[in-house]
Amino acid sequence: MNAKPNASLGRVLDDLGATLLELVHGAPKNHDDIGSVVIYDPFEEPVLPPHALVLGVGVREPEETVRLLRTLGQYGAAGLVLRAPVPASPLLAEAARETGVAVLALTHGASWTQLAALLRSILAEGDVAFSQSETVGGLPSGDLFALANAIAALLDAPVTIEDRSLRVLAFSGRQDEADSSRVQTVLGRQVPELYSRLLAERGILRKLYRSDEPVYIESLPTGLDEPFLPRVAVAVHAGDEVLGSIWAAVREPLSEERSRALREAAKVLALHMMRIRAGSDVERRLRTDLLSTALKGGIGAREALSRLGLAKQPVTVLALGIPGPTMEELTHTGDASLATEWQRLGDAFAMHLGAVHPRCAAALVGDVAYGLLPVPEDGDGEQRAVRIATDFLERVGDRMHAVIAVGPTASNAAGLADARAGADCVLGVLRAGGAKDRRVACLADVHVESLILQMRDLAATRGDRPTGPVARLIAYDDRHNAKLIETLRAWLDAFGDVIAASKAVYVHPNTFRYRLRRVAEVGGIDLNDPDTRFAAMLQLRIVVPEE
Repeated sequence: MNAKPNASLGRVLDDLGATLLELVHGAPKNHDDIGSVVIYDPFEEPVLPPHALVLGVGVREPEETVRLLRTLGQYGAAGLVLRAPVPASPLLAEAARETGVAVLALTHGASWTQLAALLRSILAEGDVAFSQSETVGGLPSGDLFALANAIAALLDAPVTIEDRSLRVLAFSGRQDEADSSRVQTVLGRQVPELYSRLLAERGILRKLYRSDEPVYIESLPTGLDEPFLPRVAVAVHAGDEVLGSIWAAVREPLSEERSRALREAAKVLALHMMRIRAGSDVERRLRTDLLSTALKGGIGAREALSRLGLAKQPVTVLALGIPGPTMEELTHTGDASLATEWQRLGDAFAMHLGAVHPRCAAALVGDVAYGLLPVPEDGDGEQRAVRIATDFLERVGDRMHAVIAVGPTASNAAGLADARAGADCVLGVLRAGGAKDRRVACLADVHVESLILQMRDLAATRGDRPTGPVARLIAYDDRHNAKLIETLRAWLDAFGDVIAASKAVYVHPNTFRYRLRRVAEVGGIDLNDPDTRFAAMLQLRIVVPEE
């Protein structure tokens, strides 16, 4: 799927070095490219593609680092990133030399999430849109970091490329030559709120986005003692649409020649950004089609799994959904904001799974975001999937009240359709609120509720109506409001315990006993017969759901 080569470790250091990363041990030239970005988990057996760049979150002690380096060396990893400062240790340096795994330090103030996002931007994992030879303006198509460095060279100033929301898409080297606000912007991948508010209040953003000409910003009254270098910025347009902007930290206004170069760079950047947008759409549609084909089973499932890189190992199916209206219903009602939020949640789900395992595949299929999580041959895939799903929901909060169903593990393509069906059954229970406030569940947790839900759907499809004693009680209640159905339901739910049942419906036990006798008389039901009790309970659960 990836027609574009991944970046080398040297390229990563060129783009992120000094600002985010520092090479401590090893040589980046030992590796031609990076296969993937993987977050180290001390409690899981590592599953690494060749030349992986491993983020050693929480790894601090030299002995632990040396052991990890030797393990990574067996997998052919390209590098290990640790939080700075990395302790000076001859053993660590020797381990890096022996294993060939470079050791890098992540600077203070930068989060692991920021680093992972930046690395994946540079590596452009899964880019399916363009071939290696395709270029725009003499640079590889969609390579915004290379373009930022080229613009920085033309202007002799550190540069950032930002979107309409002032989020940093890419940046050049030499950011250490700028001021502290620029460093905060790069580390946070977002212009700090103080500066973005000032830009808006002073009308700078309005002026910037309404023109194709560079705008010079001499100073901003931040009220801070830190120096603020002037900026020159230019908007990036595609017709009437503003795609983003280029910002350079300068010490004086640009010459006419450099201003012209910045205007031309904005036009080139517009082509790159449009290509990236088109590539993202193509990739999303392709992954959705492949995932949908794999989940259906049949002839094309094996080929689809192969193209997703999941053909040779068991996978667990996860299904993310939200209670309430479906995507089709949202489209008909015109609630675009909720539909957009749901799309973003699906993208976050895909990114979360990708951080857990480099071979995960996830995509929105209809109004469900499905994920395929590879599991070890001898591992408990369902329980691991439950932990991963729970962690995801804890991170995103309950803004959309999302739920995740974990289906059975499929050992091969032939079993994937059944695994998807199991996940759908669990998701139906979670969406219907039949899992007692659970947000994550596997089939074993809600098997009975799933069977009841399926039988309820079948009864609704066939148009089944209550019969026998239950029908007579409903008819009597409709005429006299005697609450006999409520009494029977409470008594059955309490296994015949009158005291507990009367408390459940807030009546005196003697009143409840009187109503129970009326149930037997009006309904003609023998409450001492277990088959009769079971038949009544089944009808109440399936044909007469509780309101």
